[in-house]
Amino acid sequence: MVTSLVRVQQLMMERIDAVLRPLELTFARYEVLRLLSFSSAGAMPMTRLGSLLQVHPTSVTSAVDRLERQGFVERQRQDEDRRVVLASITDAGRAVVEKATDGLNGEVFQRPGLTATQLSALTGLLGVLRADAGDSVD
Repeated sequence: MVTSLVRVQQLMMERIDAVLRPLELTFARYEVLRLLSFSSAGAMPMTRLGSLLQVHPTSVTSAVDRLERQGFVERQRQDEDRRVVLASITDAGRAVVEKATDGLNGEVFQRPGLTATQLSALTGLLGVLRADAGDSVD
């Protein structure tokens, strides 16, 4: 079971990478852009990004560094507390994350290779495994 789960994860990541690679994005950088685009201000503290993505601060810094070099994100200091660094999505970042989302929806998310009934059953079973491991399944 574990081998099959890991292999399916690898296969799904190959499909995701095939969509994101031409846009010069990784899935980690895509996730950062997607989160920023969903935020009402288009910006959030780097620490909050790491918390939402459940990754180490170094990983967030690395992703934002690359996105900044690509012109997709800018760093800003929060006015109320100059110690807080915000990652802010640019217009170019918004454009590329929408293009990436369209590609992912069309090539991966809408056609995962299972029927709706199978997807529902699988999602339920994976939720049980996640809950047993203490992960939030809300």
